Amino acid sequence: MTKMSLFLAQQVAAGAPAGASGLLSLLPMALIMLAMYFILIAPQRKQKKEQDRMIAAIASGDEVVTSSGIFGTITNIKDDRFVLRIADNTKIEIGKAFITAVVKKSE
Repeated sequence: MTKMSLFLAQQVAAGAPAGASGLLSLLPMALIMLAMYFILIAPQRKQKKEQDRMIAAIASGDEVVTSSGIFGTITNIKDDRFVLRIADNTKIEIGKAFITAVVKKSE
């Protein structure tokens, strides 16, 4: 036998109890999943809440920027979209989710 096979045979013969081995093998996976939650999921939920709060606070007259980079002024608010004036006599309707930031609040 080679040294490697002897080493493996010794490790199998001296193995830990079955119950403890099962729990210890799950511990790294649980730690990885917990880390993934705090690194990825929690910040996304926080950002989504801030976005929803910002959209709820938008009123007519606010100057906003869309996700495509269009600047405009809110002229009307509908159930699921805003009417945005982007130039003189030019208005577009845009979904509420596409507002990225409020540039200037109305007074």
